Amino acid sequence: MARNIWVDAPSWAGRWWLPWLRTLLLAPLLTYVSFPFLIRLFPSLLNKFVYLNFLSFPLFVDFRRPELLVNNTINLYLTTEPGVTVGIWHTVPSSRGAEAQGKDQRWYEEALADAHPVIIYLHGNGGTRAARHRVQFLKAMGAADFHILALDYRGYADSTGYPSENGFNTDVLALYDWVKARSGNSSILFWGHSLGTGIATNAARKLQEERGVQIGAVVLESPYTNIRDAAANIPITKIFRQFPGFGYLILDSMARAGMFFPSDENVKTLSCPLLILHADDDGVVPPKLGHQLYETALQAYRDKSKVKLITFPQKLGLGHDYISFHPELPALVKDFLNMK
Repeated sequence: MARNIWVDAPSWAGRWWLPWLRTLLLAPLLTYVSFPFLIRLFPSLLNKFVYLNFLSFPLFVDFRRPELLVNNTINLYLTTEPGVTVGIWHTVPSSRGAEAQGKDQRWYEEALADAHPVIIYLHGNGGTRAARHRVQFLKAMGAADFHILALDYRGYADSTGYPSENGFNTDVLALYDWVKARSGNSSILFWGHSLGTGIATNAARKLQEERGVQIGAVVLESPYTNIRDAAANIPITKIFRQFPGFGYLILDSMARAGMFFPSDENVKTLSCPLLILHADDDGVVPPKLGHQLYETALQAYRDKSKVKLITFPQKLGLGHDYISFHPELPALVKDFLNMK
């Protein structure tokens, strides 16, 4: 007589997925733990995370045809040092818009001497000069009768080379020299946004200390005190702030990678008009850093009237990138600069 013999399957037989689950759970933890050590060992990795120059948005832009996005604008290229060429858009004042139609680069260069103030616009990290809020800046300040030269630093967009703090200084000063040689007695301003605020104060300080030249004014939009403070406060580093050794492994590594952008030290040496703009709802660079930078400058400046902070209430929803959309921005800037 045949008998059926039942053998119980091992309790783990139906749990083949457990090793996969363990891997799935451990992978983020290992990444979290190993990331700070990788940064300490290879500080150059920070270049990608800080500069974000690989995020070349918007896509499919023809940089040679800026008129598709903004009127009265021409594209040009400037060699800032051997092997490095940067792309630039030059927007002329809207009052000269009719004249600008169909004109070549020579006409645009000659137009720089028409006594209208010139803004050298230094954008933040990520994206290109064609980003929406940067195009809006060109439109708004062009309509207010400024010349604007917006460059993509080395390593960004169609510019050659690799990004670095010293390299940015070289690019900006080369553009300043190019503009100064063509603009006659026109006032030249540095306008920095986000990362570009540190670049702006670096360049202004170098001009003043190394050449004895005072820039017409510096405008800092959504600024930070220095790159270490910025990294300690931006949202992306929040998950690492409680990590033992956060300062040593990540923040100290920024200096090892050659990143300082010390606006708080730079403003102590400046004497040009300094305007700071910050939105109360900035979710990237906390407004407290803009306030700290203002207080540092105010203490250092002999002529306190040359330093001003303008804040924008949260209800406006301007955040980190959209101050250029505020309809009163040009008037606020002109008022500070005593322009009509």
